[in-house]
Amino acid sequence: GDGDSDDGFVIIKNIERELICPACKELFTHPLILPCQHSICHKCVKELLLTLDDSFNDVGSDNSNQSSPRLRLPSPSMDKIDRINRPGWKRNSLTPRTTIFPCPGCEHDVDLGERGINGLFRNFTLETIVERYRQAARAATAIMCDLCKPPPQESTKSCMDCSASYCNECFKIHHPWGTIKAQHEYVGPTTNFRPKILMCPEHETERINMYCELCRRPVCHLCKLGGNHANHRVTTMSSAYKTLKEKLSKDIDYLIGKESQVKSQISELNLLMKETECNGERAKEEAITHFEKLFEILEERKSSVLKAIDSSKKLRLDKFQTQMEEYQGLLENNGLVGYAQEVLKETDQSCFVQTAKQLHLRIQKATESLKSFRPAAQTSFEDYVVNTSKQTELLGELSFFSSGIDVPEINEEQSKVYNNALINWHHPEKDKADSYVLEYRKINREDEMSWNEIEVCGTSKIIQDLENSSTYAFRVRAYKGSICSPCSRELILHTPPAPVFSFLFDEKCGYNNEHLLLNLKRDRVESRAGFNLLLAAERIQVGYYTSLDYIIGDTGITKGKHFWAFRVEPYSYLVKVGVASSDKLQEWLRSPRDAVSPRYEQDSGHDSGSEDACFDSSQPFTLVTIGMKKFFIPKSPTSSNEPENRVLPMPTSIGIFLDYDKGKVSFYDMDHMKCLYERQVDCSHTLYPAFALMGSGGIQLEEPITAKYLEYQEDM
Repeated sequence: GDGDSDDGFVIIKNIERELICPACKELFTHPLILPCQHSICHKCVKELLLTLDDSFNDVGSDNSNQSSPRLRLPSPSMDKIDRINRPGWKRNSLTPRTTIFPCPGCEHDVDLGERGINGLFRNFTLETIVERYRQAARAATAIMCDLCKPPPQESTKSCMDCSASYCNECFKIHHPWGTIKAQHEYVGPTTNFRPKILMCPEHETERINMYCELCRRPVCHLCKLGGNHANHRVTTMSSAYKTLKEKLSKDIDYLIGKESQVKSQISELNLLMKETECNGERAKEEAITHFEKLFEILEERKSSVLKAIDSSKKLRLDKFQTQMEEYQGLLENNGLVGYAQEVLKETDQSCFVQTAKQLHLRIQKATESLKSFRPAAQTSFEDYVVNTSKQTELLGELSFFSSGIDVPEINEEQSKVYNNALINWHHPEKDKADSYVLEYRKINREDEMSWNEIEVCGTSKIIQDLENSSTYAFRVRAYKGSICSPCSRELILHTPPAPVFSFLFDEKCGYNNEHLLLNLKRDRVESRAGFNLLLAAERIQVGYYTSLDYIIGDTGITKGKHFWAFRVEPYSYLVKVGVASSDKLQEWLRSPRDAVSPRYEQDSGHDSGSEDACFDSSQPFTLVTIGMKKFFIPKSPTSSNEPENRVLPMPTSIGIFLDYDKGKVSFYDMDHMKCLYERQVDCSHTLYPAFALMGSGGIQLEEPITAKYLEYQEDM
């Protein structure tokens, strides 16, 4: 008998983790079942709601959590706050406004709806088990009689109908023989009084007799008839009881049957943990050995370098010492001069001559060195500076990818931004890398944005949804297995100032097919007029005037901001590009060879002096001139009219930005996304991208990146 009860206690003891409230981390008291099926103490739900309420009422006050030191709640996100502060809650009523909070068990948001806590069931089963556990663990101190005069006696039974505990004497007094009370149901002493019949939280007079399969909760017949569960599938309580009891029994049998398997897996996990521990330690030891080898090499190099510096220093100091001694000898009270003075005292001529000759040479040599003073050695140790820059760089990269994956390089020529960004990179060990991670981020002056990462299999990638008029940095790294290369150098690209406007050349409107040649895709036009001119050259002597041949885009613009780009072939003689309104185009295309032909309107009319005065009245068109590998900025009263300031090198690709609503057009160098020239333009009519060519030349529209890329992928 004893052994059994001990065994039972062990089992009870092991289930303790199931009986602890996720919010207060203590045994459940009056647990409520949340809609997510987790249980939580009644007091904890209340505290959660109060805490959240406080944090809305005094955001920033620190005392909102003081009521419950155990609760450390994550701050509710803004959308939660919006949902909670719905209209309909009376601000000053005692009802807490908040009905949504994160379940401490699963962290999912739980909405208690209009009824709040009152709509939740008490988890009586869990309460009973907790009570059993308390008694088994002897944690329950004796339950005292509720009705004795002080001092109360220990109770011996609890009445489920009266919800009170009694000692023998009091029980008899309060349940006299022959009265209805005598038939009350009693149990051993307990503090856990559960009602005999579960009532519906929604309809308090109705008993629970069905189970809603959709909401997985018990309901009453009113809930089914006209309440929240009207169209849900419900079953009788008895069949739900039977089904769930079968399922739960099966689950338990299955788990008990799998006990040996679980045990063997636990022991396998233990082994794996030990193995990991050993391997980790071994890896650490190997790493330490590698570093110690490096330290040894460094120590050895350090001592040999210091030795070399020391010996050089000694050699130089010796040379200086000798030189100094020589110079000391030149001083009056020093050897040489004193000796010479003594020699001068010699009166015997032949003896004097014999000694003086030698002495004279020595002194001459000494005075010579006075004239050209040259130190015997150098003081600088410039040649002894250790250059560690390469090693520093290598050591900085010292990490687990020492097995060497080369750094990929972003190809700047082939990477560009237009409607999207196309990033191409080159990797010398293409076959070695399994994949690449392309990172990009917007560069803001104020704050560093974090990097976005995309895994890529090939060596190019299109990035969509970049913001207009922004600067982005791109970098890429290669992966082989778990080994990763360092990041490539960053490439900085500027996105266009507005969304890309797609159009093709229009071959109907005023298109001169003798002079202009349009390709099939209608995205490239070449001027052949130059050849006709050369063929007719013999006949030309004076005053022959060639007109511009116009071609426009097939789509007009009537609102918004737009950007498009194109390349002008470097061999082009004269090309004009920009925008023109529908009425102006009619005029040009109807009478291209008139006296009022664009000769005078070459640069939107501001080449002719008379126009300068009324420059600000915006024109219905703006064109700039490109030709002979140059970009010409039109004259204006504000710009300096020195030709050299108006002539720029021709960009490889030119962008045009039209802000229709502001009546402004700007010309960009696409390589650096830099505005070269801008001016007002009259936007009262539809504006078209306009181009004009004279002499030989060619214009190629930039294709949107995605179009090109999709085509390229199909080819593959």
